[in-house]
This record gives sequence, C-alpha cells and structure tokens, in this order.
Amino acid sequence: MFVAFFLVPLARLFAIGGTGALGWSAYAAVFTESRYLSSLASTVALAAATTVATLAISGVAGVFLVRNRFRGREVLTALLTLPLAFPGVVIGFMVIMLAGRQGLVPDLTDALFGERVVFAYSMAGLFVGYLYFSIPRTILTVMAAAEKLDPRIEEAARSLGAGPLRVVRDVIVPALTPALLAAGAICFATAMGAFGTAFTLATKINVLPMVIYTEFTLAANVAMAAALSFVLGAITWAVLAVARTAAGNTVAAAG
Repeated sequence: MFVAFFLVPLARLFAIGGTGALGWSAYAAVFTESRYLSSLASTVALAAATTVATLAISGVAGVFLVRNRFRGREVLTALLTLPLAFPGVVIGFMVIMLAGRQGLVPDLTDALFGERVVFAYSMAGLFVGYLYFSIPRTILTVMAAAEKLDPRIEEAARSLGAGPLRVVRDVIVPALTPALLAAGAICFATAMGAFGTAFTLATKINVLPMVIYTEFTLAANVAMAAALSFVLGAITWAVLAVARTAAGNTVAAAG
C-alpha cells in the first residue's frame, strides 16, 4: 500500500518535473526565479504565522475548556469544532462575508471611521481563513493532552512560590509540548497545501498552491507544476519529520 499509493506516485511526479523545456533545471528554478521563490516564501511565512497563532489560541482555549466546567461548555466546544465540517471553499465565502466588499468588517469600519476596510482578498484574509479551519484541529489535540495533566504538579509548583506565569511556562507548556509540536506540524502542513480557500479569495494572493494551479491549467506547463508540487511536498514532509523527531525527544526527556 505504501509503495503503490505513495512512493510510485511521488516518483512519477518527480520524473514529470524534469520533462519540460527547462529539464531538471525546473527544480532549481523554484528557488532562483523570483515569481516562484516569492510564492514559496509567502506560503511558508503564511503557514508559519497560521501555526503560531493557532497554537497560541488553541493552547489557551483548550486548557481553559478542560479545567473549567460551566453551563454551555459542551455547546461551546461543539461550535469551536464545527469548522471541521466545512470545505475550504465554504470557509473562503465566510471570509468574504466577514471582510469582503459588502462584508461585516467594511460596514462596521465605514460606520465608525468613514472608510471601508476590505482585506478578504489579500494574505490577511487568507490568514483568517486558515486560522478558522486550523483551530478546531488543534484544539481537540490540546484538550486531549490537557486532560492528562496532573494538577498536583501545578499545586506543588505554586506551593514552592511559583507565580501563575511561571507555572504556565515551567509546568503546563512543557507538559503540552509533544501535543503542541504534533498539532503544529499538522497545522503547518495543512496551511502549506490548502487550495480551496485560496482559490476562493485569489484576487491578490500569491501562494504556491495557486501558482501550481495556474501553471497546470492556464499555462499548460505540467512539468513546472509537477516540480513545484514536489518541492511543496518535500518541504512539508521535512517539517513533519522534524516535528515528529522533536516530539519524540521531548517525550523521552520528560520521562
């Protein structure tokens, strides 16, 4: 199964990348031609920003939901995970309704400041969309890890004089680090390859999935599209491998 559905298609994709007019130089062009390099840099930066913001929000929210019992908690948790049911195109339309030309944010800023602020069709809009579908995936992982935390360790730290911030820094965050690394890697990989949301908002967005789509459909440059796809997959795989290794080392050190 691994050979048939992973190695063979990946090898075929790599071979196609060297069949175009540039030959095997197509892989070098990804890093030397400004158009491809800028889209790659934008994609990595956007995925990294999405990952950091998602981990910060999901970490706080996940621990809070596990540690506190209140009326409506189950409903709130269900609402936070609801975006898992939406495809990227639907999330893109949601961003348009929020910050598009006739969206909520432009109407609000027009009423308050006399100027319509529209950011749905930019990297900021794509960031909001990626954040929207990344938080549900991450918060479930954080909640599962937070449920296994031993409150007695935190109580011991407080009894030794540790303040709230130090307890978070020295007790909670290290205990959640394996889960955060695993969830962050998945979040980064998803943001690197997400296409539906970018396609819906793609007025002024230069990310690698959109460049691959353009090369394949509009330019009919199948070889360059294959080379870009292989590079995108290789970078994502490298990040996943590093995160998996780091998470394993963290667990071993903690033990």
